[in-house]
Amino acid sequence: MSYSAVVRIYATTQDPDYDAPWQMETPSRGTGSGVVVGDGRVLTGAHVLANSTFVQVQKVADPNKYVGVVEGVCHDADLALIRVDDPKFMEGVEAAEIGDLPSLRDRVAVAGFPIGGDEISITEGVVSRIEIQRYSHSQRSLLAVTVDAAINPGNSGGPVYLDGAVVGIAFQSLGDGENIGEMVPAPRIRWFLEGLEGERSRHVPDFGFTVQNLENPVLRRTLGMGEEQRGVRVRKVFVGGSADGVLEVGDVVLELGGYAVANNGTVRFRDKYRMGLEVVLGPYYAGQSLEVTFLRGGQRRTRALTLTRTQRLVPWLAYDQRPQWFVHAGLVFQVLTVEYLRTWDQWWNRAPKEFLAHYYFGRRREDKRQLVILTKILADEINVGYEPFHDETVLKVNGHEPADLDDLIARVDACDGLLTLEMSQSGVIVIDAAEARRASARILARYGVPGDRGGEPSRAASSTPAAPAARGREDVT
Repeated sequence: MSYSAVVRIYATTQDPDYDAPWQMETPSRGTGSGVVVGDGRVLTGAHVLANSTFVQVQKVADPNKYVGVVEGVCHDADLALIRVDDPKFMEGVEAAEIGDLPSLRDRVAVAGFPIGGDEISITEGVVSRIEIQRYSHSQRSLLAVTVDAAINPGNSGGPVYLDGAVVGIAFQSLGDGENIGEMVPAPRIRWFLEGLEGERSRHVPDFGFTVQNLENPVLRRTLGMGEEQRGVRVRKVFVGGSADGVLEVGDVVLELGGYAVANNGTVRFRDKYRMGLEVVLGPYYAGQSLEVTFLRGGQRRTRALTLTRTQRLVPWLAYDQRPQWFVHAGLVFQVLTVEYLRTWDQWWNRAPKEFLAHYYFGRRREDKRQLVILTKILADEINVGYEPFHDETVLKVNGHEPADLDDLIARVDACDGLLTLEMSQSGVIVIDAAEARRASARILARYGVPGDRGGEPSRAASSTPAAPAARGREDVT
């Protein structure tokens, strides 16, 4: 078969500097792979293009590079689409077709441009596993296909072929294993491309609740379940999520989207595979309805969930956007995100335990939309003695718990007398508001800070907690 649709992608990226959120890190350049799926349209991995500023695409055996524009990104599913406007780009290229979900033991071919050379590389292997996996780029648990073909750095975004059709996009590998690679499967690719065409949300929705398995017979009886009934117990319902106002803690979910739920929290997918509940969400977009059947007090009920993407107290994704920040009297405030946690090497062990607790277990409320933290002190005479105050949460501003960073800024701006900040670890900070305003220009100039606040999304903003690349999985850009 012809591999004319396989391309190499050159991406210049520039990440925000979360240690100094008013500035950017030095631009860097990386490569990945992609596949032409339409007239001037190239499908690749989202992590190949995350925080990109300039993109070029190169065809097989072609010395020319063509400028590309990012047309759409779904960071949740690690997929992106590039548009190349140069009409010469499609010369000699036959766009690839998207196939279907492969079966176990199917022999597939992984095409791309991995490290170690400049020419296209083709490796072959078999499909060894089809199940819900953690995507290391987004930390979402979604359907993935494991293959035993070599997937190395540079392969990311490249197509996986079966019988001449693209059945997946290579996106990560198991770091501790040999020739264990994973691909985003064809059904999710179709969801992404059709969603772009229909101008639907680019986020994968979620159920908005967590569950407890019900494999213990005594526990099932206490919940009013009959001998033949199977399901899972609702353990937590997230404020503003899909299940908010529909399900309650203690309900027993029996069916989701027409799938019968087993006591171990799985459903039978395509009458072949036993998978986690997340597989049910595969064809759905945010805003669509999904039917849920559940027990409450022993009574069977059926309701519709309007699917959305749960907003977390500590966001799991912050790609393609700038951090929010505020400087007052030399105190640097930010919103806690996973990107800030990643400023620590091995952050899952070394970041402040307080932050990690919020990250894993914090719950967003209507009156607590963000977690505002004090990240550092820009030393000045106005903040003498407060040097130890850094990397902790702001509990209260003049007696009020800030709902988010905008709320904190508004309260600080409105303060006329003494500004009192109650911190989570080191104590209390008291600043004279008038003196702080007079000192502002001096402090900002001394440290080269362009203003006292910032952080609006800089480009198309993207919006299960991240762990150190789940089970050793790594993006393979």
